[in-house]
Amino acid sequence: MSRRARIRPERFAARHRRGAESRAAILEAAECIFAEAGLGGARTDAITARAGVNKALLYYYFKSKDALYHAILEDHLKEFRCRILEVLSGEGGARAKVLGYVSVHFDFIGSRPCYPRLLQRLVMTGGRSLDRLAREFFAPVYRKLTSVIKEGVRTGEFRKLNSDHAALSLAALIVFYFSAAPMLSAVAHVDPYAKTQLARRKEEVLKFIRYALFKNGKEVGA
Repeated sequence: MSRRARIRPERFAARHRRGAESRAAILEAAECIFAEAGLGGARTDAITARAGVNKALLYYYFKSKDALYHAILEDHLKEFRCRILEVLSGEGGARAKVLGYVSVHFDFIGSRPCYPRLLQRLVMTGGRSLDRLAREFFAPVYRKLTSVIKEGVRTGEFRKLNSDHAALSLAALIVFYFSAAPMLSAVAHVDPYAKTQLARRKEEVLKFIRYALFKNGKEVGA
């Protein structure tokens, strides 16, 4: 009988649970440190100390610091792609889909304060990693969003505009707020991630999009 077979099911389940908790703790700690210091500046000793695990566990789950960094990004991006494509492929007209995209995208970033800095560092670094992640996660979203915008123009829901530039403008309205959060905090002396601030900014973004994109700009419904 193998050693694993001799382990009681409840003990095996407990071990599996502890392993999952350790992996999650490493991901959470590493995300903050990578956001603060970047891939090059992050230290595995600091990550494991913040996670409360030993260094062997980090290398057991992720093999290398680079692998850990990309695991964090891919966890975020897989969820982002899934949520956004679900909205853009759902029921309803182009207006409902675009407003749904904006709402989900905004809430996704708003609940992940470290994510904007991680993504900024990746974009600034460039290289093969960015190319691969862009093809796998961002390109499908971009294609679907531009398709929905073209649909809205064709059906008369949207003003006549270029779908590529419209998609970029929508993303910029959402992303810039979070990318500029540290500057906004210093200039306006507010917490950009406070619930009231997030709610107000989201409301203003949706209002701006209705007036800029919809033929009947005063119409507030989807």
